[in-house]
Amino acid sequence: MARVAKPKPQKTLEQTLWEAADKLRGNQEPSEYKHVVLGLVFLKYISDRFEERRAALEVELAAEGIKPDRLPDFLEDRDEYTSHNVFWVPELARWGYIQSVAKQPEVGQQIDQAMDLIEKENPTLRGVLPRNYGRDGLDKRRLGELVDLIGSIGFGAGDDHGADDVLGRVYEYFLGQFAGRETGKDAGAFYTPRSVVKTLVEMLEPYQGRVYDPAAGSGGMFVQSAEFVKAHGGKRTDISVYGQEFTDTTWKLAKMNLALRGIEADMGSHSADSFTEDLHPDLRADFVIANPPFNVSDWWDAKLADDPRWQYGTPPQGNANYAWVQHFIYHLSPKGTAGFVLANGSLSSKTGGEGEIRRKLIEAGLVDCIVAMPDKLFFNTGIPVSLWFVSKARHGNGHRERRDEVLFIDARQLGTMESRRLRVLTDDDIEQIAGTYHAWRNHEGAYEDVPGFAKAASVEEIENNDFVLTPGRYVGAAEADVDDEPIEEKIERLTKELFAEFERGRELEDEVRQRLGRLA
Repeated sequence: MARVAKPKPQKTLEQTLWEAADKLRGNQEPSEYKHVVLGLVFLKYISDRFEERRAALEVELAAEGIKPDRLPDFLEDRDEYTSHNVFWVPELARWGYIQSVAKQPEVGQQIDQAMDLIEKENPTLRGVLPRNYGRDGLDKRRLGELVDLIGSIGFGAGDDHGADDVLGRVYEYFLGQFAGRETGKDAGAFYTPRSVVKTLVEMLEPYQGRVYDPAAGSGGMFVQSAEFVKAHGGKRTDISVYGQEFTDTTWKLAKMNLALRGIEADMGSHSADSFTEDLHPDLRADFVIANPPFNVSDWWDAKLADDPRWQYGTPPQGNANYAWVQHFIYHLSPKGTAGFVLANGSLSSKTGGEGEIRRKLIEAGLVDCIVAMPDKLFFNTGIPVSLWFVSKARHGNGHRERRDEVLFIDARQLGTMESRRLRVLTDDDIEQIAGTYHAWRNHEGAYEDVPGFAKAASVEEIENNDFVLTPGRYVGAAEADVDDEPIEEKIERLTKELFAEFERGRELEDEVRQRLGRLA
């Protein structure tokens, strides 16, 4: 009997586009190529939305009895587009024109011109769109083929792929793929993997109010917050978005990412350092949600010495982790909550006064919940991280009083390996973590400790542990199951875990050597 071949899984639109675009990369570095691709995707999107509005306008005008010879004037009326929140796209920037010159040697200059024209006509995009498509190092044949590829996909609501957020999905997928292919110390730093962002958002529940991210990257925290609101029956306008980003090219990515999703965000007029040039000094947000860069050693500036943000102690000049924590708290409203990612060292470090700052945060009743996350969740580092939740007015900020206790969740065993390098949290994993937090935090939540996974610890218990916040110290061991693991498999598993600890030890040794080298 002949064996029936299994049908190959259908590739998604995002995968199909990515594979084709990646083949056209040639000798371009991913860190540079992402701006080429994402800029074109954005150009195609706003052009499609423009043409969609233009077609609808033509129908409206005909229904109103406007004579055909007068239609062109009305169809080129800028206000007919901007009043419908559609970017005005000048004729030489429309995709039809770009497509028509895709095979010509000067296609790069034509794209640069299109970007210039769009920025001049749309103030919110000024200084945002990528240029340099006409540079010598960019293969114009491959660029023309990339234009043809992106031109084959319709991003309008009436197209085959016209789900309202299809461009957002493509854009996010490309961001993630580029993050996974970049190399070097800062590789992928512009992108926080979706499952991590979703965990933060599901735990915070930003239904309504001001949302702030002072290390915004490409804007993923805001996108997920807006999706959360929409999924729960709200409107995107229920939240006000404020952000800041240090790297100029990443700030531009964020502006495009938010613009193409219709999310109005105050990202400041330019990229800037949140510590030395706080673009939102008077903002007090209902929610702070962030993934700041880990263990930054060159953040300090002399003018920060007496900064009002250091209410719980001046952070060490060699590590910005507790500077970020206090920056978040400073920008919280009187009943606000912050959820953010930090390297695990911050849970127990005592160097440079960090232990004293942590003690004061705990005694001030600000630390709400700590989640130990599994390793390999990020493109740019394999080390495990923790999620922190700090909250003001914990005697009753819409939830039950909990100022004398902290919830610890040990989620290190959750997640699924998507590739050899990257682990993702499934929706069930996220629900397990967020559901535990909500059961503990909410009125009548029916929370119970789960040995090995979750424990509500008193401040007294934390004090007895020298104010260390590592969840493993508190949750204890899981209830013993019948051990039916074969001895050979157990030896293999334990050996791998031991080698992983050796590797972690070498990383710590290298870091110590580097820090000592700076002191020499």
